[in-house]
Amino acid sequence: MSGTRHKTHPLFREGFRHTIMPYPIQLPGIKTGAEFFFKTESGLRYQVLFARKSTSYLENIVNFSVLSEEFEDEYSETNRGEIYRVIATVVEIIRIYHSHHALSTSYEFSGEFKKGNEQRTTSIRTLLYYRKAREIIDESWDIRITGNKVLVQRTQG
Repeated sequence: MSGTRHKTHPLFREGFRHTIMPYPIQLPGIKTGAEFFFKTESGLRYQVLFARKSTSYLENIVNFSVLSEEFEDEYSETNRGEIYRVIATVVEIIRIYHSHHALSTSYEFSGEFKKGNEQRTTSIRTLLYYRKAREIIDESWDIRITGNKVLVQRTQG
């Protein structure tokens, strides 16, 4: 059998542990599924969805949105003081997803802009995601910001 063999790389640093307890996660119906949900203490329901990039089945876009009806759109700013626990939950979901898709070569995230900050190149949320990624992602992955996107990409080898 010819072809390229893909090597797996750990996504998170050795010894990674959450410093904040994630919210309970509703897993997909099948282990390799791409749609996860969770609910915060204040009752907000979130969806985390993994979409494959059209250029490669091993490249992922992580879409994170609020599903609660009280907000006019799925990317609304909630300001309920739950941001760090929400981020811990999204990190845990990515950990779970990657455990079933260990050959993945990239993950891409982007944060919405707060009202009044739309003129910025990079949103405050994206900068927060970038800072968290640099803290927890294994050294075998490259982390960079391109415009308003954080790209976590496996290095060759």
